[in-house]
Amino acid sequence: MSEMYGPHGAAGDRRRLFDFIALTARLREIERANNATPERKESVAEHSWHLAMVSWILHAEFEREAGQRLDLTKMLKLCLMHDLVEMDAVERGAAGGEPPRFASLPAPLGAELLALWREYEEGRTPEACLVRGVDRLNPTLMRCLTGQGWGDMATDSHAPVDAEALDGLHLPRVAVSETLRALYEEIRDASVEGGLLPP
Repeated sequence: MSEMYGPHGAAGDRRRLFDFIALTARLREIERANNATPERKESVAEHSWHLAMVSWILHAEFEREAGQRLDLTKMLKLCLMHDLVEMDAVERGAAGGEPPRFASLPAPLGAELLALWREYEEGRTPEACLVRGVDRLNPTLMRCLTGQGWGDMATDSHAPVDAEALDGLHLPRVAVSETLRALYEEIRDASVEGGLLPP
């Protein structure tokens, strides 16, 4: 019977699952550069949840544009797990490499998470490309909605971020979808008109 639960047995597998659940809960503690409200920064957990929500809302549009079925369940999983590596980065003080916690999880979850993480990072499937586009759209949306603007950011040449620089950063990813591109351009134009982003 214990063979059904892997080499560490059911109790060991449960312990690893419970520890991983606790780890994912800590994503609430990691702040992003953009605001969630005018008074506070957005957490990684909030960011991941909103990516999943946007992907779900726009899923039918994405399928219409692509002319094919897109795996919504996979997209939601990509949204929810794409920034889990930030926990390891915070604890180790640096990013990079494959997230070791995925490989240590019981089958089939560990292998699935690792495969999804690789799929997101490589961006070769339609689902991964779209989620990466939504991920790039999100900070622009939040900086506009909260009135934060881009005054705290600079380009590689240390010049302030303007509409052209923002396009250079975001258009390559959001252009994977007409809908995402149109939404990005609407947010960018509203930011310019509202004085949050130099033209």
